[in-house]
Amino acid sequence: MTDGQRLFVGGVWVEPDGGHYEVVDPATEGTVGLAPEASRDQVRAACAAAREAFGPWSRTRPEERAAVLGRAADIIRARLLPYAELAQAETGATTGTARAMQVGVGAARFKRYARVEPAEWPIPPQINEAGHGGTSHALKAGGEGKAGVMGAVAVRQPVGVVTCITSYNNPWANPAGKVAPALAMGNTVVVKPAPQDPLSVYRMAEALEAAGVPRGVVNVVSGRAVEIGEAAVSSPDVDMVSFTGSTAVGRRIAEACGRDMRRQLMELGGKGAAVVLDDADVASAVAGIGTTFAFYSGQICTAPTRVLAHRRVYDQVVEQLAAYAGRLKVGDPRDPDTVVGPVISAAHRDRVESYVELGRKEGAVVVAGGERPPLERGFYVAPTLLADCTNDMRVVREEIFGPVVTVVPFDEEDEGVALANDSDYGLIDYVWSSDVARAFRVARRLRAGGVGVNTVGRNMEAPFGGFKKSGVGRDVGSYALHAYSEVQSIVWPG
Repeated sequence: MTDGQRLFVGGVWVEPDGGHYEVVDPATEGTVGLAPEASRDQVRAACAAAREAFGPWSRTRPEERAAVLGRAADIIRARLLPYAELAQAETGATTGTARAMQVGVGAARFKRYARVEPAEWPIPPQINEAGHGGTSHALKAGGEGKAGVMGAVAVRQPVGVVTCITSYNNPWANPAGKVAPALAMGNTVVVKPAPQDPLSVYRMAEALEAAGVPRGVVNVVSGRAVEIGEAAVSSPDVDMVSFTGSTAVGRRIAEACGRDMRRQLMELGGKGAAVVLDDADVASAVAGIGTTFAFYSGQICTAPTRVLAHRRVYDQVVEQLAAYAGRLKVGDPRDPDTVVGPVISAAHRDRVESYVELGRKEGAVVVAGGERPPLERGFYVAPTLLADCTNDMRVVREEIFGPVVTVVPFDEEDEGVALANDSDYGLIDYVWSSDVARAFRVARRLRAGGVGVNTVGRNMEAPFGGFKKSGVGRDVGSYALHAYSEVQSIVWPG
């Protein structure tokens, strides 16, 4: 890429006030392209453009908004290969992941919201006795002694301008999961992509522009400076912030939103517990847990990184997980045989490695991995398994966000549940048991926004979000339409 990427503000591609910075390929350490560094004024201009566009866009027919999203999905699918190549270069994802889980899921999310769902639903009539239920003013006007029947309808209304701050691990699925339902509900958006891989999000903006999205409805601003995100959160033109990222950053955003009573949707960190009961199919559990090593190289908040194995199957779980990790090929994500690609940056590789060393010092046993792969270039971490852990170790309690799995033994079912719940996080947990009724019983006791029973798969209509420090709110499927809307009650005399 010779020319630097421009910002997308008010339907116009504009040069960034702060110049450009290099986006680095984590596999080759080469330059992917030049990303724009916006100024605070440009971020404010993007928010103002979204505010100006909100009125007309919110008043368009839902069918028209859906048609734009459908066309965007078709454009993304038609350009899947070049888009996936860029996503792979920015993130280090394997080819299959870049095509299917990044661009493919991004297109699917636009297509999902390219259908119109009811935005209002009736509420059963209520019979109000005289002088009760808020009818006193009407009664004073001459209706004393009369009961009333009150009808009502609940209506979903758009929130307004939504700032979408997205994560680096999936520059397609994550922003699409915010932008598509927000637009479907009639909101306008300002997208602030992760600084490590923003170029893919600008391709998404191009697809939306080609699909006919009106000027100002979608805006994209990027930058490495903290003040860029702060400006996108604190602008008086912004009504809601949707954020995916670390709990630490989410806390600061929540504090800023709280000062102005601004709506927020937070999908934050995770330390998913995988409870392997004594009657579990160990091979199935290992295959599910092993996806942590491969999927985004462990850079995913939903990963089952904290294994709690019943003492009867503990040795089998450790032995089979170690063998599983040892079979995975680490290397160039463009090689079709590669299973584990790089992590996002040199700094993040160093962070993950420091956690492995910390685990050793805390008394964990490194039974797989633990060393840097012998590759000339790229930010690689070997799939690593830490056994004989205890729940008070930092490697067990803190989100590492890399291909590292810890294993903690337990003796009784109640102990396993207690260990799973003894966490600051509560995004997605997992249970493995050959007794499905038992697994469901345990699942209901887990303090997590989602629980996988004998699977790490997802139902993309099921609500997604976390308990505790893993987030606030729910999205995905119809729940995202609720997340990006305000509910208005309209009441009338029957």
